[in-house]
Amino acid sequence: MPQLSTRVQKFTDSVIRRMTRISDEYGAINLSQGFPDFDPPKEILDTLAKVAYEGPHQYPITFGAENFREALARKQAKAIGREIDPETQIVVTCGGTEAMMAAMMTICNPGDKVMVFSPFYENYGADAILSGAEPIYIPLVPPNYDFDLNLVEEGFKQGAKAIIICNPSNPCGKVFSEEELTAIGELVKKYDAFAVTDEVYEHMVYAPNHHTCMASLPGMFEHTITCNSLSKTYSITGWRLGYLIGPEEVIEGAKKVHDFLTVGAAAPLQEAATVGLNFPDSYYEELLETYTEKRQYFLDGLDSVGLKHNVPQGTYFVLVDIQEFLDLPRFAGYTDLEFCEWMIKNVGVAAVPGSSFFKEDVNHLIRLHFARKKETIDEAIKRLGKIKELVKC
Repeated sequence: MPQLSTRVQKFTDSVIRRMTRISDEYGAINLSQGFPDFDPPKEILDTLAKVAYEGPHQYPITFGAENFREALARKQAKAIGREIDPETQIVVTCGGTEAMMAAMMTICNPGDKVMVFSPFYENYGADAILSGAEPIYIPLVPPNYDFDLNLVEEGFKQGAKAIIICNPSNPCGKVFSEEELTAIGELVKKYDAFAVTDEVYEHMVYAPNHHTCMASLPGMFEHTITCNSLSKTYSITGWRLGYLIGPEEVIEGAKKVHDFLTVGAAAPLQEAATVGLNFPDSYYEELLETYTEKRQYFLDGLDSVGLKHNVPQGTYFVLVDIQEFLDLPRFAGYTDLEFCEWMIKNVGVAAVPGSSFFKEDVNHLIRLHFARKKETIDEAIKRLGKIKELVKC
């Protein structure tokens, strides 16, 4: 057989999705892959039922159905603080995953460098490699996941063409403050680079923190490519509806990349989801209230069974410290991945090993999520509470 591409030898399959497959095999409660176990809003589902019979069922405009893009432009104009042209400044993609890939392929040439904060959502490093770029990792330092701005500038001095910012950050839940984003933005402008932002969890930011769009800061719209998705906001992760917002020249390039990657996102799903994009502000206020309550309920549950964890400022992810278990003779030599596999088989709860998110040598954290019904959380906490009993056997 001829030699395969060297690109695919530089990263593994998705550990997150792998843990879901193992979870399904053993019938565990899946707190690994971040999707809700409750339904999308009824208005969206009712519209989808109608669309099933009335259409559209054929190709939409490749870069997004017109009414969908117009609704996106109205919604995101509030966050970005300026009018968004739905014809020239938006591309609708097959999920936020394709949005990020399309952004990277649009701006990167082989040999370019791209900065990525660590911990990071696992796709970012792979996206850089698939785009022919070299990732430069900038550590976010626990417990607050702060960063050294000097390292960011050093990355630009090394020739980094862009910096990827997940805000709020998956997996650690960090919310980048306006001051932090402004400081990064000044460097982006100084070195005439790009900020590529992943803002999928924009509506899950817990008080006293608040979400700031990088593109809304002075002079930054022309330097920012905003990647986003409807998946988490409307509980429709399987619909794969994402989008890019950015300056016209960038979006023109992204349209071409997107066209040849996937042609276009599903027409009937865009039609149904447009209803959600037109929801009033009260929907997002209620969504935040719901997740604020879930966060506290889940953290209280972890406390009740004696598991150490961080307190996320945003997202629905929590990092749990498993060092006390790895120190036991029973788990001598275990990696966090092996511990997660043990949890699925013996505890019945699926998590993601933290090492899949860190460039640094981190083997003592696992990621759980709380986008679950109260009864699911209750059962998950009950099972997690058995870990300390099981390790004594």
